[in-house]
Amino acid sequence: MLAFIIRRVGQAVAVLFTVGLVAFCIFRFMGDPVENLLGQEATQADREALIERLGLDDPIPVQYVRFVGNALQGEFGISYRLGRPVSELIAERLPATLELAMVSALFALVFGVLFGVYTGIRRDGVLANIVMSVSLVGVSLPTFLIGILLIWIFAVELGWLPSFGRGDTVAITENWDSVLLTASGLKSLILPGITLGLYQMTLIMRLVRSEMLEVLRTDYIRFARARGLRRQAIYFGHALKNTLVPVITVTGLQLGSIIAFAIITETVFQWPGVGLLFVNAIFFVDIPVMAAYLLLVGTVFVTINLIVDLLYFAIDPRLRFDAPGKGA
Repeated sequence: MLAFIIRRVGQAVAVLFTVGLVAFCIFRFMGDPVENLLGQEATQADREALIERLGLDDPIPVQYVRFVGNALQGEFGISYRLGRPVSELIAERLPATLELAMVSALFALVFGVLFGVYTGIRRDGVLANIVMSVSLVGVSLPTFLIGILLIWIFAVELGWLPSFGRGDTVAITENWDSVLLTASGLKSLILPGITLGLYQMTLIMRLVRSEMLEVLRTDYIRFARARGLRRQAIYFGHALKNTLVPVITVTGLQLGSIIAFAIITETVFQWPGVGLLFVNAIFFVDIPVMAAYLLLVGTVFVTINLIVDLLYFAIDPRLRFDAPGKGA
């Protein structure tokens, strides 16, 4: 177990350093930071002073080590567009993205598992076929089109929900303003949460359904039925438990992609999160913000993959049995 954890942590650290190298290349070789910070009216003396202050006259390996050291401390430089530290901008926007991702992940996981179990058990039922047909919408349509359709139906035609913005917030900490404690904030979360989580929900549902259908055909399920166990015990105590291993793997990857794919949803609904900040950074070629966002998304993916690997090892006893030193 310890060797497995050390190996996975080492792989995660190596991936993070690789992502840091890519972010450093974007930060260093895309555009001219001196020109972006000073403008065209600056004198040569001003340019040389800024180059020395930023350390751009140092060798590239020294700059990379400095970049990694600053990133480990949460420092990513100054935004070219806003003239503020990038860490402050991300700290202000990150709560909005995390709350949207949390609601979307909860929606995808709960309804994906429930619909997957139901359509697997009642695979020939009318309602199950309707659910499977409707799920094609979440897989086929792009995210921005789903968001526009939801805005048109529930905001424009019915007028039930807001079409953009975050609603009222309540300050939980100095840097965290939450919408989860206000009525308008919760209403503003519904449409973007469904838009962002619908694709992941359909994938989870179809995976759970296929795994349930496969598990229900196994011999130990037939033996459980022959013993006279209740259907609930068979479905949820035996079948669902044995579908969790592949579901956890795919679910972890999909939940990690929610934060990365929040860019489109935040743009459609003008949600003031990190994704919208990144879109504006691309438009204005704000390199420090782009590099910081790349590092943030890479860290989220690596962390979630590490957690998934550890959960996979804890749930599947075959991995512990086949681990080195356990024997044949």
